[in-house]
Amino acid sequence: MKKTTLLIAGALAATLAAFAPAHASGTEKPPRVSWSFAGPFGTFDRAQLQRGFKVYREVCSSCHAMSRVAFRNLAEPGGPGFSEAQIKALAAEYKIKDGPNDQGEMFERPGRPADRFPAPFPNENAARAANGGAYPPDFSVLAKARTYERGFPWFLFDIVTQYQEQGPDYIHALLTGYADPPQGFPLQPGQSYNKYMAGNAIAMPKPLSDGQVEYPKGPDGKPAAPETVDQYAKDVTAFMMWAAEPHLEARKAMGFKVILFLIVFAGLLYFTKKKIWARVHDEAHA
Repeated sequence: MKKTTLLIAGALAATLAAFAPAHASGTEKPPRVSWSFAGPFGTFDRAQLQRGFKVYREVCSSCHAMSRVAFRNLAEPGGPGFSEAQIKALAAEYKIKDGPNDQGEMFERPGRPADRFPAPFPNENAARAANGGAYPPDFSVLAKARTYERGFPWFLFDIVTQYQEQGPDYIHALLTGYADPPQGFPLQPGQSYNKYMAGNAIAMPKPLSDGQVEYPKGPDGKPAAPETVDQYAKDVTAFMMWAAEPHLEARKAMGFKVILFLIVFAGLLYFTKKKIWARVHDEAHA
């Protein structure tokens, strides 16, 4: 009896710990964000992807590479929706290292649509030296590589609801989670306090601030979206999600078609089975 009571008490304590809003270290769990690409029928918001690319280019690209994405990918179906002319003009603004030439020397040339986005640093050592020893991760697949533990019982609901946006939720939370550290919190030189970073200390300074990036104006002369940290974080995170999974819409469309096919196929098999076994039953009782 005593052993059973202890087991029940232990299970109850574990459940209460799982429902706790933050870890003992003070690291909070990212809040859920409503994404247009979430769910089995989700799609990318083209205007948001273009705004996110603008945030990446004006703010993030000075430190973070996007080495797996080519300029022409921005004009492909399912992407931000830039035109071929826009892509050519954009690529030509970059200098791409090429070569060797006939003299065996490397040289720089204007970018072409087939080129990938050049890295801001020549190598990892140079990147670490410019960022206080921290290495800025590549943006290409970051939205799929980053995640966090949801814990019990949320992961059970995630299976049913097909929640797969842990990465984008975490990145958005990280970009908006900068705050003043609690009194006495130990921070090393060059570190900032972040509510959602493991250990609450992050080497990246706060990258976004209100009004930092100017969005295109609408017919009424107002920005197409709020020029706030929260909106910047949502837009650049959506763009990072597209960079990590550019064929997300095609995958979901194909998945829906496969489900429909399997439902129809299962129905055909069921009625075929009934017809065959009905004949066998009749012959057996003839």
